Amino acid sequence: MADPATEAIELLVLDVDGVLTDGLIHIDAHGVETKTYHTRDGFALRAWLKLGYDVAIITGRSGMSLQHRADELGIRHVHQSVTDKRRAFGDLLRSLGIVASHAAVIGDDLPDLPMMRLSGYPIAVADAAPEVRAVAEYVTAAPGGRGAVRDAVEHLLREHNRWEDVTAMYR
Repeated sequence: MADPATEAIELLVLDVDGVLTDGLIHIDAHGVETKTYHTRDGFALRAWLKLGYDVAIITGRSGMSLQHRADELGIRHVHQSVTDKRRAFGDLLRSLGIVASHAAVIGDDLPDLPMMRLSGYPIAVADAAPEVRAVAEYVTAAPGGRGAVRDAVEHLLREHNRWEDVTAMYR
């Protein structure tokens, strides 16, 4: 039986560093920053969007790497250089006309806690800080940047009884 807390989820909100990436920041001798994203996370986010759900990114850092990845995946709501994630989360919900209980937030560290506590379904990546794992309703088996988002999306879609819709696309 599906968990009532997950059934209402229609928006997935992600942090970036430590969630979509492994948290490492690579800066070359010219000051160019690069990040690595897992293809399975991208697959899962595309499937989530294809099924009619929405995705948003709220991160304290900024960079064109993230914007390029979000554009590639079709993620329209990207909020970078955020200093107050609670406020950004509230503003996002108001702009989309969604109540907090209909949003899941995936986080890994203390700055994500305000959003996670407000959300209807907080999710922590496997290697999240202990304080983040403590407030999570679900903790992924995979660490950040290593398929954690794929794990979380599959979990939510199974709870929605929609995972079969994803697998049917590839029969």
